[in-house]
Parts: sequence; C-alpha cells; structure tokens
Amino acid sequence: MRLLVLGGTHHVGRAVVETALARGDEVTTVNRGLSRAPAAGVEALVADRTDPDALRRAVADREWDAVIDTWSGPPRVVRDSCELLAGRTGHYGYVSSRSVHRWPIPPGADENAPVVDGDPGAKDDEDYAAAKRGGELAALEAFGDRALLARAGLILGPYEVIGRMPWWLRRIERGGPVLAPEPDRPLQYVDARDLARWMLSAADRGIGGAFNTVSPSGYCTMRELLETAVRVTGADAELVWVSPGVIEEAGISPWTELPIWLPLNSEYDGMHDSDVSAAVASGLTFRPMPETVADTWAWLQAEGDPAPRPGAPGIGLDPDKERRVLQRIRAR
Repeated sequence: MRLLVLGGTHHVGRAVVETALARGDEVTTVNRGLSRAPAAGVEALVADRTDPDALRRAVADREWDAVIDTWSGPPRVVRDSCELLAGRTGHYGYVSSRSVHRWPIPPGADENAPVVDGDPGAKDDEDYAAAKRGGELAALEAFGDRALLARAGLILGPYEVIGRMPWWLRRIERGGPVLAPEPDRPLQYVDARDLARWMLSAADRGIGGAFNTVSPSGYCTMRELLETAVRVTGADAELVWVSPGVIEEAGISPWTELPIWLPLNSEYDGMHDSDVSAAVASGLTFRPMPETVADTWAWLQAEGDPAPRPGAPGIGLDPDKERRVLQRIRAR
C-alpha cells in the first residue's frame, strides 16, 4: 500500500510508520522535520501542515492509497488536509478520541452515544472534545464513508508523549513506598501499536465509520498494571494501596497527578467502560498488558523520557506531596 502519514514521528504516528514498514508498505510522511529523524525506508516530506500552501507544495500532485492523520489541534488543519487530499487517496484514517462524546460518557456507551458540537473550520483547540469532533467532521465532509474515525481512549505503549505510563515506571524505579490508587479498578486502554495495526488493516479493507478503539473494559486492573511495572523495572518499590476517599481527602487529582487512574463509581466510569464490540468484530486485537509495560520500559531505557509538551499540564504526583500523604496514612 502507498501510505501517507501526516505526522509520524512520535506515539501513534511512529507506531503507524513502523508497522507499515514492517508490512512492506511504501510510506511517506509529512511533518516539520523537527522532532526526530525519519525512520529508515521512509520518504520524508518536510512541511508545516498548519500552512496550507506549504502542505500543498510538499505533496505536489502525488497520490496515495491511504492517509493516516494523527493531528491533535485546531480542526481547520484537518479540514485543509482533507480538502487537499480528497481526490488523491481512497481512504482517510483519523485518530480521534472518545472525548468527542458528551460528558459524562455513559458506562457501556457505543459509537452512537451523543457527541459534542464541533466546527471543522475552527482555528483553535481550547476545547479538546470540540476540536476532535471538528476534526471528525472535516474528515467526513471530504471523505464520507471513506473516512475512518478511530475513537481511542487511553493510549499506552512505547513512544507515548503524554507520559502516563512512563511516569509510573520512573516513579516505581525510584523505589520505596509508592502511593497506589484503588487496586481493583478495571482499566480500558489500547497499545499504540495495536491501534496502528488495526488502522492499517482497516485501510486495506476500505473500512470507514466511527469505532471505539480501546480494549474491553477490565482488560487489566490497576493492581495488575502496577505490579507488572514493579516486576519489569526490578525496583525495590512497595505499592501502598489506598482508597479513592484517601486520595480525594489529600487533594490529589486523578488522571493527571495519578495517571491512568480514575475513581470507580463516579462520573468518570465511562472513560474505562465503553462498548468496543464493533472494533473487535472488525479485527482490533490486543497484546498482553505485560508486553506493553515491558516494551515501554525498554523504550525509556533506550531513548530516555519524552520531552515535556509545551503548554500541556504536568503529569505525575509531586514527591513531597506523596510523602506527606504516606506519612499521614501510616500515622493513623
């Protein structure tokens, strides 16, 4: 397959490029050429896609069998790319998000749950959900049923730029008592490489439409994930399991200060409990969780931690704050 990847240097984009090359696809990327050197075997076109003229010059009159777009930003950028490429490719895969659903997302919701309003021409991305929905609408306007909307939730695995699993691995590596939330909390996520493989297969088969692209709910628990991280790092770490009430009392924020975790039986339940039967029926599969954790650790050892994203909220719990909470727990 002749594949164009818009992005392709980190997280899902990098996983798409590596998976496509391993399949024998002819891969072209378009990005600014600033994050990292292109993978061997890739035709790398350099352009800032926020400039429609620069993108037009980069792709010239080229054609591809499929495009995969990992953009997270103003929907206008997706619209401009779709309008430029609509007559040059048969398939457009857009990495969207389950955040496009109206909050709170109902537990067990499938792709038909209500979504937020979005504007494909919007020039800002202050509202993440609206921006992603705008991107979806841009792809649908240009490609119709040739557009694949991969509504991912939590994306883990090597190359993760958000830093959720990397933070846990580094925290556990430091050893000692580790504040660990709600051991039996079921989790739902997707390894970026599994998402990449499915999106490429969908492009082969001409599959379009919206799909919830995460594992079945309860694919693993917080206990299983963090105990695996302890084994993988070989660290002398003690997981100190605490209830959501203790975390709330301490003023610790789920998802950001304690990445991946969201309290059970709350407004967040739908984030780790969506109906993924459509994606599974269309071929989405999931590697074992220990493989995702081990490969993420190996990547961190080989390449170092992901750089902080400009303007993005910090990930992880401050060591002093964690220490104070642990002291209070043990003093009771």
